Amino acid sequence: MNNCSRRLSLSVLLAAAVLSACLSQGLPKEFIDPPREFSVMPFWFWNDTLREDEIVRQIADFEAHGVYGFVIHPRIGLPRTMTWLSGDMIRFMKLAIEEAARRNMYVILYDEGMYPSGSSGGQVVARNPDHAAHGFAKTDLKPDQEFKVPGGSTLVRIITRPDGSRVAVTEQPSGGVIRGLHYLGEGTQKLREDTPPAGDILNPEAVTSFMDLVYERYYREFGSFFGKTVIGIFTDEPSTLGRGSARGIVPGNIALLGQVRKILGYDFSPYLADLWYNDTPLSAKRRADYHRAINICLEENYYKRLSDWCTGKGIALMGHPAGSMDIGAERYFQMPGQDLVWRYVEPGPKALEGQHSTMAKCASSAMIHLGRRRNTNELYGAYGHNLTFSEMEWLASWCFVRGHNLLIPHAFYYSVRGPRLDERPPDVGPNALWWSAYKPYADASRRLSWLNTDSKHVADIAILCEAEWLPDKPARTCFEQQRDFNYLEIRHLWENATVDSDGLHISGMDYSALIIDSLFTVPKKAKSKLKKLAAGGHLVINGKSPLAARFPKALVYNDPESLVAAINRLSTPDLELSPAAASIRYRHLIKGDDHFYMLFNEEDTEVTVHVQVSAQGNRQLLNPYTGEAANVGNDEEISFKPYELKILRVNNYFKLPPI
Repeated sequence: MNNCSRRLSLSVLLAAAVLSACLSQGLPKEFIDPPREFSVMPFWFWNDTLREDEIVRQIADFEAHGVYGFVIHPRIGLPRTMTWLSGDMIRFMKLAIEEAARRNMYVILYDEGMYPSGSSGGQVVARNPDHAAHGFAKTDLKPDQEFKVPGGSTLVRIITRPDGSRVAVTEQPSGGVIRGLHYLGEGTQKLREDTPPAGDILNPEAVTSFMDLVYERYYREFGSFFGKTVIGIFTDEPSTLGRGSARGIVPGNIALLGQVRKILGYDFSPYLADLWYNDTPLSAKRRADYHRAINICLEENYYKRLSDWCTGKGIALMGHPAGSMDIGAERYFQMPGQDLVWRYVEPGPKALEGQHSTMAKCASSAMIHLGRRRNTNELYGAYGHNLTFSEMEWLASWCFVRGHNLLIPHAFYYSVRGPRLDERPPDVGPNALWWSAYKPYADASRRLSWLNTDSKHVADIAILCEAEWLPDKPARTCFEQQRDFNYLEIRHLWENATVDSDGLHISGMDYSALIIDSLFTVPKKAKSKLKKLAAGGHLVINGKSPLAARFPKALVYNDPESLVAAINRLSTPDLELSPAAASIRYRHLIKGDDHFYMLFNEEDTEVTVHVQVSAQGNRQLLNPYTGEAANVGNDEEISFKPYELKILRVNNYFKLPPI
């Protein structure tokens, strides 16, 4: 027996021994060794000259480290002889998919070369220059000035403002681009990136072209793997204007104004100047109306069409919208997703404050209320070479305790040669210092993803939000008080939520408290249900909101303390800590006969507390990194190291082994 075989045999024996010990503690087999579908699935940057043997070698290396899937992501650094979806690129993709299938691994296809999505590496515009991203621009005119329409632009309207001045509104190309696949001038001091033109994803014809070039091509080449090895297609932060668009330009085009009119119920074209000016008391409202309508146009013209196509082919539309608060667009993803990049979130205030602090609950709440099974987070991108393994684990725990169940690490680099090393770093996989110790992290992620999937989330608080706005202040209060919640996009009130004397019910969730914090308008379709919630004592409103006066029967809060008091009037805490510990986050899940409490110490302090939970039964503390369990008494204190995540399992049916 050679050394490799001997090591493999020892590893198998050790794994079998651990499995036997864990099963003797009554642990579900799926927790100890979850199915491979719950693996992390990293971006795999194809960013240099590709070789068949190297692709196969790297896939084998992934598998050996507990990584059982990947996103094929053509990336900047490819040789200029390899263009987007060329024959050679398709050939290498097929090789990787076939190798993954042979190894019982999973693949996600990426829909752009490189991002934002919607341009097919510039091919959409190459087919038809009119399909470049467009928008509205304005030109201020003097009273008697004749306006000459610039070349390439189309006059929409000349509007006389209240002060007598005039403004010409034109439709024109935005000038936006995407990041391309090739370095220009590599090896010289004039290194730069190619920048293909962005496609107009608000234009249905341009989207049709994009889908034909990418989605239909993928199906022709790899359709036999769809729904098996290939589980989805990743669309990446689509942008209506593209990157680096002209200053002051606003998304839209003339053809879209009819769709905007249907959405708003009035013709917006006479008010186009309100996109730049506050000429009347209604200007701000009209501007908000327009952007809300454009958001719906993007949903209908882009996301919905891609979503319907994926549904028809038995795979998931994956990826994420452009904004951390874009919960409205999540409805078109079979796996709602978000993007944790550029150190948006770190230990400290950024974990709880600001728009990016809402992203994990954005995707997981959408998953629950839309009846989806999985939700994703693309995390670690551009966190820099100073990212540590401890930070990497912390960010994963931050995601898991908020309900994510598929992590897409950004990224594993095919190559770190030359400028590739510093392209949105770091490599968090094979080229990282921690690669030799990666498997316990991968195994823990697989267990936590399994735990967050096909389980019942226990929470009776919802925070009302809009398609692009998720309040972070009441969320922070709930987090620090261990009162778990979900965000509820307002459209659900008239789409699939019911209200009765017990509160609000949707997709198996029963909410006894609905919080309104910073919404300023409520659509007519939502008013009757909000009034019913208020009358039943289930509506809680920020006293500073202009809506408070419209729902006089609602409970009112003005600060975190009064918010907690209002919540406590409506529901009994599911979990209580003694002494109080604002750093502990929790998520309660019911899976089979088990209650699982995911407990995460989010701050850099040691915490020791008594944990009282609503579920009754024998208690174990589970280690997600080893799959092992330790008995814990009902009155026994639980200690947390800084940034430590533990799982408390409660069950009346399993028998504890003797201590």
